[in-house]
Amino acid sequence: GAAVLIVSKASKVFKVLRCYEHKQYRNGLKFCKQVLSNPKFSEHGETLAMKGLTLNCLGKKEEAYELVRRGLRNDLKSHVCWHVYGLLQRSDKKYDEAIKCYRNALKWDKDNLQILRDLSLLQIQMRDLEGYRETRYQLLQLRPAQRASWIGYAIAYHLLEDYEMAAKIIEEFRKTQQTSPDKVDYEYSELLLYQNEVLREAGLLREALEHLTTYEKQICDKLAVEETKGELLLNLERFEEAADVYRRLQERNPENWSYYHGLEKALKPASTEEKLKIYEEAWEKYPKGLVPRRLPLSFLSGDKFRECLDRYLRMNFSKGCPPVFTTLRSLCQDKEKVSIIEELVVGFETSLRSCRMFSPNDDGKEEPPTTLLWVQYFLAQHYDQIRQHTMALEYINAAIESTPTLIELFLIKIYSNCSMLIKTMIHAGNIREAARWMDEAQALDTADRFINSKCAKYLLKAGLIKEAEEMCAKFTREGASAVENLNEMQCMWFQTECALAYKSMKKYGEALKKCHEIERHFVEITDDQFDFHTYCMRKMTLRSYVDLLKLEDVLRMHPFYFKASQTAILIYLNLHDNPLTDDSKELQADTGNLTDKELKKLRNKQRRAQKKAQLEEEKKNAEKEKQLKNQKKKKEDDDEEIGGPKEELIPEKLARVENPLDEAVKFLTPLKNLVKNKIDTHLLAFEIYFRKEKFLLMLQSVKRAYAIDPDHPWLHQCLVRFFKGVSESKDLAESVSMVLKQEISRLFGESNLFFLTCLFFMFNFQFHLFSSFTAAKMMFYLDRSTQKKAVELAIALDESLNNRNIQVLESLRDGGLGEAKETAELYRAECHKIYPYTLAFMPPGYEENMKIAVNGDVSTETEELANDM
Repeated sequence: GAAVLIVSKASKVFKVLRCYEHKQYRNGLKFCKQVLSNPKFSEHGETLAMKGLTLNCLGKKEEAYELVRRGLRNDLKSHVCWHVYGLLQRSDKKYDEAIKCYRNALKWDKDNLQILRDLSLLQIQMRDLEGYRETRYQLLQLRPAQRASWIGYAIAYHLLEDYEMAAKIIEEFRKTQQTSPDKVDYEYSELLLYQNEVLREAGLLREALEHLTTYEKQICDKLAVEETKGELLLNLERFEEAADVYRRLQERNPENWSYYHGLEKALKPASTEEKLKIYEEAWEKYPKGLVPRRLPLSFLSGDKFRECLDRYLRMNFSKGCPPVFTTLRSLCQDKEKVSIIEELVVGFETSLRSCRMFSPNDDGKEEPPTTLLWVQYFLAQHYDQIRQHTMALEYINAAIESTPTLIELFLIKIYSNCSMLIKTMIHAGNIREAARWMDEAQALDTADRFINSKCAKYLLKAGLIKEAEEMCAKFTREGASAVENLNEMQCMWFQTECALAYKSMKKYGEALKKCHEIERHFVEITDDQFDFHTYCMRKMTLRSYVDLLKLEDVLRMHPFYFKASQTAILIYLNLHDNPLTDDSKELQADTGNLTDKELKKLRNKQRRAQKKAQLEEEKKNAEKEKQLKNQKKKKEDDDEEIGGPKEELIPEKLARVENPLDEAVKFLTPLKNLVKNKIDTHLLAFEIYFRKEKFLLMLQSVKRAYAIDPDHPWLHQCLVRFFKGVSESKDLAESVSMVLKQEISRLFGESNLFFLTCLFFMFNFQFHLFSSFTAAKMMFYLDRSTQKKAVELAIALDESLNNRNIQVLESLRDGGLGEAKETAELYRAECHKIYPYTLAFMPPGYEENMKIAVNGDVSTETEELANDM
């Protein structure tokens, strides 16, 4: 009877395992219950562990951990219990803990293939390459006939940069493959291309070329073969053969820039004339080709440049190519070329208006009216680029007058407006007017997603978050809120702009929520690679797989992550300096001095605001309830739902975090590792460590920043505060103090701080306003008695200063330079005379008028301003 019970128990445990593998979790729980309901097996470790694993997949995490730990305590020598505990840790992304569990499981069953495979996946995920190589070697020994065993072992050596060993392993495996030379086998083709890549990375260029030639017929990707062959021939200095390869590639695609650069390297022209001859041959061979006509413009000059530019522009204007200016933007760094472009295109515009030809001397046919339109479009972009915004608006207005339904013209008008308006160093201008124009452009083609996204972006910059969400809702999934859908789609440009908009409105909790959402996207992208570790080896997409691993290693270098991290760090620094207080206490303090009439008025205002907030909250709750119903229905229909919901990001909780600096460090760490070349990374690090009073880390930050740009104004502020902090600190250990003084003396000499500030100001005043503003702030910081002189220095409106910084105005208003509110208003008025369109310098109350204008009720004053633009 006992034997029958044991067999029955083993059968049910096996069934539980099968149910787990097929994601039939509820059936699995039934079998667990049948085993555990027997008093003899009520504490059976493996069954308890499997029940816990199944419950985890249904989102019952706490109960799952309790059961798995209980099962493990009852059977510490069971590899199943340790394996299940590892799977549980893996589901929570605790990969290091999961690896320990797998290693414990292998102590009791060292040749278990499934545990070894799971361990190898975690090791490559965590980039434990040495451990990965050992595990793959064990798998190769146990299953030498399996393809994945060989490939995994080769990839381990490749990632460890032992290329020769990786190439040998692949070659040994390749010899075992029975493949006919005439048969098309994509997986074998990918293996050959991967082997060739390893040979090239090993520096075995001659062997790589021989390998490519030998197996060329069996490789399906013929383009990759030709491009690789051209690169190898160039590196081996077999230039004639390389030239033939690149000519063949040009025939395949005459618009690929890299093929012309390859041909240049192969032919090695000794002069500009010889270099031009390469492209002249291409003109004859590909008369409609634009790239061979564009590339010579980068190295030609003078009359030859004018001649080639003339032909290139005529082709593009006649065809009506909107991006022609974008292709020539890189030439704007050369003043001579800019002058020739302007002279030539202005001549085209004048001639086309008078005789509908590019030049009065032309004998050819007349150009259609659209040619003049695209010439004006080009000139608007050109003048906007060289900051002659009034001229840009004149040309774009002329184009709009002739063709008022072309969306591209409105976009340029918006950019011109914004460039004219946003002339301060931090690009803050009359963005609301630009948003109004963008909304008008979007109305011309509501089915264009690009215009829709641009419009949403400008609305966010204008602080109109609700309107931006409504704009995006035109292209998001029905039945779900636009914000949630954009988050699901990982639409990071929207979330970044949202974070900046909330930050400018001082809604720090909402801004941090967006930053954390972006952080979660990067975590998800990192986690998503987990599925590819087995898939790529099974499908033999090995080149793409290695590229993916290399990309994941530097993922957080992406500008989206940098921008979100920078925003989050600045908010956390602000929250550390100015913690959010309890609103009720503030209210009691404020209402203590009010009369009964004023108090009644305030209470009524609060009631109205509360009622409005309540209505909005009810609306949000209704939307959430609808979404939850949809999600619940989806879960019921889908048995593959794994894991519980993520922790909700609550703005109020994020804004009132206990230690903002620790949260800031979490965002900073990836930047310090991956974005070392940006000075902002090290200056943000300094700001955090300055508040933490970590002097050695402060020193490290300023040294790294100084190596990148010693004249940066923000760095100067950091240096002054650092020197002062070191000189005034009395709690430093003797060894730390000695290191700090030695390094400061070695890098900066024995400079007096006040003298250093004045010196910085004298050297940098002529360059931009940030320098004088920084010097003013530091003068006031070091000596409060210099306030008057510091304010005079900050508000100086010298003609040599070509920017007026809004930070100056903000600093005067918020007390950054002491009490100076009257000066702030005078400064605003002076700046408004110079920049009449910039929103930040407008008189009080103007912003409300602009808000009405964006919503459609345009006041007379606003309309006059818009017409002036």
